[in-house]
Amino acid sequence: MKTAGKHLNQGSFGLGRAQWGKALGRGLFASMVLVVGLAGSAQAAPAANPAVTESVAPAAAPAAAPETLTPVNPQPTIQPPETRGMDLSVWGMYQHADIVVKTVMIGLVLASIVTWTILFSKGSELFRAKRRLRREQLTLANVRTLDEASELAQGFSEESISAVLLNDAQNELELSAESNDNNGIKERTAFRLERRVAGYSRNMGRGNGFLATIGAISPFVGLFGTVWGIMNSFIGIAHSQTTNLAVVAPGIAEALLATALGLVAAIPAVVIYNIFARVIGGHRAQVGDVAAQVLLLSSRDLDLAATAEAKRSQHSHQLRVG
Repeated sequence: MKTAGKHLNQGSFGLGRAQWGKALGRGLFASMVLVVGLAGSAQAAPAANPAVTESVAPAAAPAAAPETLTPVNPQPTIQPPETRGMDLSVWGMYQHADIVVKTVMIGLVLASIVTWTILFSKGSELFRAKRRLRREQLTLANVRTLDEASELAQGFSEESISAVLLNDAQNELELSAESNDNNGIKERTAFRLERRVAGYSRNMGRGNGFLATIGAISPFVGLFGTVWGIMNSFIGIAHSQTTNLAVVAPGIAEALLATALGLVAAIPAVVIYNIFARVIGGHRAQVGDVAAQVLLLSSRDLDLAATAEAKRSQHSHQLRVG
């Protein structure tokens, strides 16, 4: 019985070991199959994602369309002068200038016109007066008496200053005909001639005041226009929020045009004023020479008349004594 029991236990143990080995083999096989399946799914997942991405990407392309929508408050787009077609000539810059700058430009142009008008009118007047007075001086150079000079002056021009001076001297002699004070007559004649020369000089200098004023203030008026224009240009820069030189340059050029016009008006005015001052000074000296010659003739006539009167008195006195 013990031996049979022992063999039975050994058979049962051998049967258990065989069954356990089979179960272990099936478990290992199932584990290997599971591991291989998980590895295959892990390798297939990255390949599937690009496919999904590629399938989604074409559908996402239309999403870029909202970027072309116009914003609610768009920033102003500033175009350069070439795109705006701005005329940068003198006339074009005047048309685009501010009303204050336009007023300054018009005033300076008018001042320039006045300058050139005075040049031609006063220049021709001075030229004719100097030539006429030179001929009259040559005519009166060999005259010995005031009466003879007055006769020659009748052929002079109506604008002749020599004829006017001779007439003043004759009038003073006629008014002082009953006076025996020759020195007083000479002084009164010299005073009349001096006043006549001074009035003639003032008349010849008419118009030089305009030239002096234009030459003095035109640069400052042009500078005012430039400052005003540049100020407007900087205000435009602040409004446009750009410092692009192509945008700022036209406004600055318009402003500088005012200064250029101021110099155009001032420089000729100063030059012409200096020329006229020198010419009028020389012509005044010529008139003074004619006045001195008239006074010389008047004084000579008075002295000769006084000498003749003294000789007659002396001769009559000798006759009474004899």
